[in-house]
Order: sequence, then C-alpha cells, then structure tokens
Amino acid sequence: MTTAEMTTTETTDRTAVVAGAGIAGLAGALALHGIGYRVLVLERGAEPPAGPVEVAAASWVRPAVPQGIHSHTLTSLGVKVLRERAPHVLDAALAAGARLLDLTEALPPGEGGREPGDEELVALGCRRTALELVLYRAVVALPGVEVRHGPAVGALELDPGDGRVRAVRTDGGERIAADVVIDATGRHAAARSWLRGAGVPVAEDRVGPSGLSGFTRFYRLTGEGRPGPLNRGNAAGDIFDHYAGVLHPGDNNTFSIALATLPGDRALHGLLTPAGFTAAARATPGLAAWLADGASEPISPVHAITSPPNTLRGTATSRQRPVPGLFPLGDAACVTNPLFGRGMSLALAHAFRLADLLAAHPTVDAALSRAAAREAESLFLPWYEQSAAADRERIARWRARIQGASAPAARPSASAALASAARTDGTVWRGLTRMLMGLTTPEELLGDEKLHARVRGAAPAPARPQAPARDTLVRLVGAAEGALG
Repeated sequence: MTTAEMTTTETTDRTAVVAGAGIAGLAGALALHGIGYRVLVLERGAEPPAGPVEVAAASWVRPAVPQGIHSHTLTSLGVKVLRERAPHVLDAALAAGARLLDLTEALPPGEGGREPGDEELVALGCRRTALELVLYRAVVALPGVEVRHGPAVGALELDPGDGRVRAVRTDGGERIAADVVIDATGRHAAARSWLRGAGVPVAEDRVGPSGLSGFTRFYRLTGEGRPGPLNRGNAAGDIFDHYAGVLHPGDNNTFSIALATLPGDRALHGLLTPAGFTAAARATPGLAAWLADGASEPISPVHAITSPPNTLRGTATSRQRPVPGLFPLGDAACVTNPLFGRGMSLALAHAFRLADLLAAHPTVDAALSRAAAREAESLFLPWYEQSAAADRERIARWRARIQGASAPAARPSASAALASAARTDGTVWRGLTRMLMGLTTPEELLGDEKLHARVRGAAPAPARPQAPARDTLVRLVGAAEGALG
C-alpha cells in the first residue's frame, strides 16, 4: 500500500520528528502523515508571512536557506510525484499562480504530434518560495502534524541496547520522544554532528566540485504573452563555453534569470551590479527579448551564491552503520549542481519512497535502515555521478576559455552526440528530455541501443546561437558596472 492509497484516518501510535521545514522536510511530513505517523516538524526559522502566495512569497526571508532566493524549477519528476502522491498540493500551486509548462513545445522543427508518454513531459513554473509556501500551508493544515518554529534538533538519544533512535533533544534542552527522526536540514546535513555526538562513526561522503558561482535576478512580465521561446522546454538560454545563462518562468508572470561563472572570476565581478547583470543577460542568446523595454521589470536585486560541491552523504548510503530510525532526506542525503534543477524534485521523490518503505516495514530496525540506504543510493547515485562528471568537463572547458587556452582534448561523449541529435530527431529529443527531467536515469538513456541507432542516423544539427566571447562579455559587464540598471 502506498501513501497515496492510505487515508488520514488510518493512524498509528508511531511518531516522527522532522528537522527542517524546507521542501524536503515538508514533503517528508506530508508523506509520513499519509502512512499514519504523528509528525512534529522543528524549524529554526520564523513562520512564513501570511497573505496571498504571490505577495508572501516575495517577502519571505529565510537566512538559513540562502538558495531559496535563487532560480529554481520543478522538473517532470517533481510534477509526476505531486500528480500521483499529492495532487491537492499541485492544484493549490496552480491556483496560486504557478504554471504547467509543456516541454514538447521545444521539439525539433517538424517533429510535432503527441506520442505516448508526452503527458509526463511537463515542468512547473514556480518560484521556490511560492511552492514552499503552498506546501507549508498544506502541511500545517493536516491533523496530527505540528510545525514548531524556533527550536532545532541538537542531539539524538539512542537506545543503549540496540542503538535505535529513542528521542531528540533540541538546542534548548527539550527531550522529544520519536520512533523516526528525519534529517531535512538541507546542505548542512546535521545528522553527521548528531551521530558524532552519540558516539557513532560517520561514513565518508562522496564529493566532487561543482565549480559554480551563481547570480540570480527576478522579473515580472509587463507585456502580453511570452516574449521569447523556451528553447530548453522549461527554460531559455544555455550552458556556453565559459559561462551559463538560463531563464526560468515562475508563478504569477514572474521569471528568473540565473548567470553562472567559475568561483573567483574577478573579471565578471560586475555581475553583482544590476547594470552589469543586465548587460550580460541581454547579450546571452535567448534572453534578450525577455528584457526588452516594455517586456518586463526587475522585482529583486541581484542575488549571489557560491554553489556547494556535488555531495552524496555517507550517512544516507549503505556505507553508514545502521542507526534504526534516523533517515537523511533530500539535500541532507545528496546535493547536485543546481544548474540541473533537480533538487526539489529529488526531495519530493525521496520523501514518498521513504514513506513507502516505512509503511512496508512496521518495525523500525537495522533491516529497514539498510533498505532505506539502498533506496537512497538507487535514487541519488545516478544523478550524483552524472553531475560530477559533467561538472569536471565543464570546469576544465570554462577554465581554458578564461585563461585563453584551448580546452583539454576529450573523446567525443555519447551525451554530446545525443544532445546534437536531439536538435533534429524527435525520438532522441524525447529520450534526452526524459533524462534531463529526471524521468529516466543516465544509465537507462545511454543503454538504449535503439536510441543510439537514431543518433547515428540523425540529420546534422544547425549551428547553435553563440554567446559573446569571453573578452566581449568582460568588456560589456565592465562598461556597465556601476551604472543604474
């Protein structure tokens, strides 16, 4: 029986404490409630603002979630999870101004027409704060779920006999009994310090640099209709040979533009200024029409962030000695480069997979912990490996362009061939898009021999729009830096 099939009247005496009320923590609370748990969510931050989502989302300040004010997207995987497991949340998001984006609008020219499976190729245009607010309000309305603001989990209490979770202690000293503790503390991954405090060895993480500094600004459309096409289905722009520029539609006629560079790129420091950011965005293929006079207006300053490395937490994998009742969730289990936009969708999928395991294993023991670790590895490992490999190649390519050198020689990759063929072949496009949107794994895509045969027979792709050269972009940003924008 899945969480979607259970009713809220099927309650048990099992209790869960969820540390963190971000996307992962709220999804965990929703999923655990669906299998009858009584849930207490402990969130260090203040309650979100009241009022309409459109207004409250813009004023919600979350110092502990610095990525919350940056560009986000909910991929097809996330939409699929909401459709199947929490349709009322998706309905509430749409009622609050979010928009479903039909990715098939980006099919190669002449490759139109619906095919089985195309109904899954959608994304949700919605600011993270708006989606999180909708999810928060859905969770706090549930009977048997409490969200408590202020205290945070500071320590675990384990049974001295079998080592299973018995309780948490807050940073204020309160003891709260629990059968299950969910670490949804995001990139902080607080379970590592809890385990060390309890004398439990912590498994080593797998880490690969993301090599990314990001700059995001939000806008509101003032004209009618979409100013330009979404060449990536759920976005416009691209990852170029020395920087990235990507636009994501949001809720209520908003959109965000994210520009990304290598960390420490002082020559593009002017991206922090509104004028420098605008100059670079307008020079980026696919973005200029959205920033034309009369098309939109900025509604935020430029937000900057340095992305954390790609990380698969050892505490979420089979390398960790089982601690029955403790489960890392979402970013506390795995972080991948935000350029791929997978974090929220993976967190939603992880929450409901974990709830299904808990429903199928009523005894919270070491066997359940091992099953949860295998489930986390099955979900996250393919995306960690794909992101780490893609980032290694991109970092080398960007560094070479910045230094004025030739990019390191590399064997033509299957992924590059797929991406090229996807620009002329609808079947290849669908396969690649399903992978990029989280519906199939990289291994499934690369292991499809019929797809590779189509790649080999695909027509040559037309030239892609070229971004400004490195020295040109630096001059544009430098000339604009300090001006009003």
